Amino acid sequence: MSLLTDGEGACIVRAARTVVEAEAAGRDITLPEGLPASMDKNRGVFVTLEKEGRLRGCIGIVMPVYPARQALAYAARDVCRDPRFPPLRDNEPAACIVEVSVLTPPEKIEYSDPRDLPGMIVLGRDGLLLNYRRNAKSCRSAVFLPQVPAEQGWNAEEYLSNLCEKAGLQDDAWLSGVIEFSRFSAEVFSEETPRGKVVRV
Repeated sequence: MSLLTDGEGACIVRAARTVVEAEAAGRDITLPEGLPASMDKNRGVFVTLEKEGRLRGCIGIVMPVYPARQALAYAARDVCRDPRFPPLRDNEPAACIVEVSVLTPPEKIEYSDPRDLPGMIVLGRDGLLLNYRRNAKSCRSAVFLPQVPAEQGWNAEEYLSNLCEKAGLQDDAWLSGVIEFSRFSAEVFSEETPRGKVVRV
């Protein structure tokens, strides 16, 4: 069920772009007014930047610990300094497509046999959050948004394996039965071209 209209999604993406452009230019950041009332609810939010068909940054907050408008501001600011990439330069946002994912709260996947996990995942709908706690001082986690497996051409087993690798675990660690997985869905809105029309993905 959609909580955001296409018009609201476009408003959210434009707001994210405003923050990204300000952060990249070193200007003071003020989240634009006029965001939909639904963004007052606590939701997880991710902001993704794509430049010339390649990922340029993806940062966000999975758990609904902030109002979505605040999570959007944090994600749009921090995506400019995704540690996997050099900091975004002030001339780069004009060449980047901005995408925003607004998440549902993660729900733990209850399973007894880990071999059943692939059949419990709906590709294209389910984002995945991995949590593994070996002891009080050692915790591993990783997340993939729902759109990632389709973009990468993964099946469910590959989805799980790549999530484990992202968390710094062996790719078959999902078969151990000791890892907690949660799933969530997302409403995703993206520019078709930099600063261009915004569409629901």
